[in-house]
Amino acid sequence: MTRIRDMKTNFTAGEVSSELLGRSDLRAYENGALALRNVFIKPTGGITRRAGLNYIDSARGDGKLISFEFNTAQTYLLVITDEKIDIYAGGILDETIDSPWTESQISQLAWTQSADTLLLTHPDVHPYKLTRLAGGGWDLTQWDFFEEESGVKRQPMFKFAPTSVTLTPSATSGTITLTSSSAVFAEGHENTRLRVGGKEVEITDFDSPTVVTATVIETLPGTSATIDWQEQAFSPVRGYPATVAFHQDRLVIGGSRDLPNRLWFSCSGDLFNFDLGEGLDDEGIEFAILSDQVNAIRGIFSGRHLQVFTSGAEWMVTGDPLTPSAVQIRRQTRIGSLIDRHIPPIIVDGATLFIARNKLEIQEFLYTDLEQAYQSTDLALLSRHLIFDPVDMDYDQKRRLLFMVRGDGKFAALTVFRAEQVTAWTLHETAGSVKSVAVVGDQVFVLVQRGSYYNIEMLDEAYNLDSALKGESASAKTVWAGLDHLEGQSVSIVADGQVLANQTVSGGTITLSEAAKNVEVGLSYAHIIEPLPPNALAGAGASRKVRLIEAIYRLQNTSALRLDVGRGLGDVSLKQIGEDAILDAPPPLISGDVRVRALGWQADATKPLWRIEQNVPLPFTLLSVSAELKVND
Repeated sequence: MTRIRDMKTNFTAGEVSSELLGRSDLRAYENGALALRNVFIKPTGGITRRAGLNYIDSARGDGKLISFEFNTAQTYLLVITDEKIDIYAGGILDETIDSPWTESQISQLAWTQSADTLLLTHPDVHPYKLTRLAGGGWDLTQWDFFEEESGVKRQPMFKFAPTSVTLTPSATSGTITLTSSSAVFAEGHENTRLRVGGKEVEITDFDSPTVVTATVIETLPGTSATIDWQEQAFSPVRGYPATVAFHQDRLVIGGSRDLPNRLWFSCSGDLFNFDLGEGLDDEGIEFAILSDQVNAIRGIFSGRHLQVFTSGAEWMVTGDPLTPSAVQIRRQTRIGSLIDRHIPPIIVDGATLFIARNKLEIQEFLYTDLEQAYQSTDLALLSRHLIFDPVDMDYDQKRRLLFMVRGDGKFAALTVFRAEQVTAWTLHETAGSVKSVAVVGDQVFVLVQRGSYYNIEMLDEAYNLDSALKGESASAKTVWAGLDHLEGQSVSIVADGQVLANQTVSGGTITLSEAAKNVEVGLSYAHIIEPLPPNALAGAGASRKVRLIEAIYRLQNTSALRLDVGRGLGDVSLKQIGEDAILDAPPPLISGDVRVRALGWQADATKPLWRIEQNVPLPFTLLSVSAELKVND
């Protein structure tokens, strides 16, 4: 028999797929785990119990969370639900305004921000702008294109009808009729603009699919039938912009409902003026992405270049500066982005992260100087089982965590630090379904459905429970109220640092058996850590049987440890040798090594030798594990 020492110094590969059980040659095998649930992985490699969720407020229903950051000191959370926007500042409701988007439309909502204005677009709804007013308050209005004193609007135009279709004006000025050679008009064309022979008119009445009444804004060149005509690109008939971004002092519109593969760039420094003019350097730009297939634009991102993410490929728009004569577009990779909802690409460590069309990959889109092009890398290759039907995503720079909400209500967290080659996934569950996530400044907010109710909750390291509230009283008391959002639910309680038995909230209150000055009340969750089996290349995994003799767990600021080393889960005493227990005192925070002896042989080389599972709402951090093994040759 051989004794070996198995060292696990970090968990920087995160939870990896069981498909890697035969790949002990990989670096990820040494640094990964079979299960990491409800824990965060630090960039330095340690594991900590995830922060609890502090209850902020009740939400109106299902929807989306969006961050609005005017500067580092003035940040707001937008909660967009069915035809409403609730605006929170510092976790307090600041204002509620009406909105045009129904609950079913929110998933396709796109947005971009500049200073105190947020532009919001949807392929079926007129685009809007949300403005934070200088004197306080908010204003949501339709955004419109630049209009000259002559009444001409400088907006994108396009001829949707076949090239051969003609328009015949009845006159060149005043109120006229326009007759088309084919049925091209609909009722929704009323109050939209046409350009006939380069001159603008506005449709006032729909008469028939071939005849409309219009008011002439610019005198027309004649009354002869002409194929030289266009209609405004965005309208109730043709749909509206799909995505927007700001790039090189231009507003960029990426696709619309009926023109999904087209890009429009405003005039330089004049964000709502899309006049193409004569092609001068500061004038507007417009072109379609033409390739072997029509790829709908699903996202645009302003980085080193303008990055365009379509349903079938990723593109780079270059031009320094970007001008009508210098603009170029090149396809970079063929991955494709989501089409059934809009999840904006996110910048992380200089790379752009986006969700692949197959809903199984989180791609890192990164420019390489060697290739002078962008390359895509799947960050979830080794943890593909954790990527399931993504519905939202945001990045927390403070914790270096990417949060991805799944369709089943769970959420995954990716610790990413490219300089140190850290790419580590973990999975998180709560007593409910997470619907959306947004990072506002240094705070992470989630929209959670719990039963028939929706809550706004915030990740907070001071909490170890979900949907939780804390209370403090100058004098100890037994009755604690204000828990209406937990009515009828069994809640966990931490009173003066001591974990008490669960209670059911009734009438928004709980009654403690003993009075306390400080309490935390909420829903419990369990963190799970399950390592990979011993590495076959180290001499253990290839043997018939292996036995764990002793494991040394290096803990930091930990109050509880519940462990299974082959005899079932059990609590491990963290009391130091020679230390006297203090009655009624909260469990102390321990930092140091905890030695645990084990008995019994493990015949199945695909099973881990130990497992941590704990729902006690107390702090827990694991830095490393050193295991002494005996191998039966």
